[in-house]
Amino acid sequence: MADLFHDKADEYDTRPVPQQISEGVFTAMRDAVDIRGTVMDFGAGTGLVASKVAPMADAILAVDVSPAMLAKLAEKPELAGKVEVFCQDILEAPLDRDADLIVSAMAAHHVEDTAGLMRALFAHLRPGGQLALADLDAEDGTFHPPDIEGVFHAGFEREALASLAREAGFADPTFVTACEVDRDGRRYPIFLLTATRPAA
Repeated sequence: MADLFHDKADEYDTRPVPQQISEGVFTAMRDAVDIRGTVMDFGAGTGLVASKVAPMADAILAVDVSPAMLAKLAEKPELAGKVEVFCQDILEAPLDRDADLIVSAMAAHHVEDTAGLMRALFAHLRPGGQLALADLDAEDGTFHPPDIEGVFHAGFEREALASLAREAGFADPTFVTACEVDRDGRRYPIFLLTATRPAA
C-alpha cells in the first residue's frame, strides 16, 4: 500500500490546521470522556493528539497505515516508554489488544467502509470503554484539494454516523462541535462523537 502521507510527514506538525484541530479536539475529548488506562489512537499520524493524551494514559496504542507519519510519532520524547506503534489496517488485521478508550482525529474520512470502521473500533474496546472520534461535518468537498487520493468522504452527517455507531453496538452516541477550521474564507466545523461500549 502506498504511503499517501510520506511527503507530508516531515512538516505536518508545523502546519496550522492540524495544530488547530488537535488542540480543539483534545480539549473537547478531555471534557467529554475519561482519559485513562490504555488508549488507542486510531489514525494517530505524527502523534499530535497522542502527545496531549499521554500524561493521563497508562499506555497508548498508536495505529496508522502511514509508516512515515508513525516514524515521526515514535521520535517524540513525550511518548517514549508509553507508546506502542502499529502500522496496519485494523479493519483487515485487528490488533490482539484492546483499549479503555479509543480516540481518533480526522481519520474516519480516509476509511472507505465507515460501518466496518465502527465495528472494528467497537471490537477493540473493552466492555465499558469509550470512543471519542472527531472528523468533519458534511461539507461540499472543498476542504481537501480536488482529486486528492485517500479521501473517501466529504465529512459526515452526524445522525447517519450515530446510526452506524449504534448498529456496531455502541450506546449513547453524542456530538459536540470541537472546533471550526477557517480555510480560504470558508469555515468547516469539526465534530467530536463520543459513545460507549456497554459494560454487559
